[in-house]
Amino acid sequence: MTQQILIAGSGFAGTWAALAAARAVALANRESEVGITVISPAPEMHIRPRLYETAFDDMAPDVGALFTAVGVAHLAGKVDAIDAARRSVTVKANDGNVHTLTYDRLVLAAGSRLFMPPVPGLAEHAFNVDQLATARALHAHMTGLAGRPASAARNTVVVAGGGFTGIETACEMPQRLRDILGAEAKVRVVLLEQAANVGPDLGPVPRPVIEEALAECGVEVITGDGAAAVDASGVTTASGLRIESNTVIWTAGARAHPLAAQIAGEHDRLGRVVADEFLHAPGAPGVFVTGDVAHAATDDVGNVAVMSCQHALSLGRVAGYNAAAELVGLPLHPYSQPKYVTCLDLGPWGAIFTEGWDRQVQLTRDTAKNVKREINTKWIYPPAPDRAAAFAVANPDYVIVP
Repeated sequence: MTQQILIAGSGFAGTWAALAAARAVALANRESEVGITVISPAPEMHIRPRLYETAFDDMAPDVGALFTAVGVAHLAGKVDAIDAARRSVTVKANDGNVHTLTYDRLVLAAGSRLFMPPVPGLAEHAFNVDQLATARALHAHMTGLAGRPASAARNTVVVAGGGFTGIETACEMPQRLRDILGAEAKVRVVLLEQAANVGPDLGPVPRPVIEEALAECGVEVITGDGAAAVDASGVTTASGLRIESNTVIWTAGARAHPLAAQIAGEHDRLGRVVADEFLHAPGAPGVFVTGDVAHAATDDVGNVAVMSCQHALSLGRVAGYNAAAELVGLPLHPYSQPKYVTCLDLGPWGAIFTEGWDRQVQLTRDTAKNVKREINTKWIYPPAPDRAAAFAVANPDYVIVP
């Protein structure tokens, strides 16, 4: 009987898990004995790190032909429930049918979702760039601003959340507004961060550079204050400050996909399953976790993978390989990703490239911007649908950042 590997999700981690699993099965010459199926609404890899941009033509590359080339099946639908005790998942297919599928190994690569706290009016009135559909909705809304009467609210964008995504989004907004409203329009962009400093998770080293870039881009920064209520005409902060704005963009953090909560065992504050070195979910035999649903140590000095494509690309390879390795008798591969870099897009100012968990600044402005373009348009995209080429870079020890 054919053994089954199911992979929930076709994002960065899910796609590379599929490629790595297929490679491992091929290495063991067991392709007729192990089936690999990816479950996701469409055979697409959504390029979430770029959704603060305005061109959406290549934000969801099709990976269907790639899966076919390496012998991976795709089921169009969503995993609704996981029964780890019975080693089965419930899938609601795109056609409305509900299927129960059994597995020998499951790789949970369902990703993350924008954290939406119960702030009054947030769900009804705020925009976000978390998913392709919501980024498109924001773009349509902003394009439509040109047809509204001029007002402070029309000309103001508030970005709530001064982390990585918030900073990248805010830096784009002054020029984006002028492109829509006219070069002479008096625009205002406010970056609102409840922590004492902008980019709190990025640490103190790159902060002066980030603050310089925000100021040069024309972004007003308010720290130590957060959104307390949102409505159609603006935001009211926790301190009572009122900012009139027709465009409030929420970027305040992410949480693991709700499916992670169905996996027994320890979870971190982001809802991620705490994995072992091979990315097993220790409380659910036969289940591997990867990407944004995995809390995994990147090294032996206490660093943990963040919710980023940089880590998902490697986490996916390791989880997919190990899921297959257990079935075909190959040695398991521990996850390790000691080198860490960040490359933050800072709009017309350029970008900043840092190395290490203390984020030592290596490149800035146009030089860093060129690196960011390479990352965003080449490095994170799936390979061509060529079996040999895909397998050549699908090994679990493939170095993402040299």
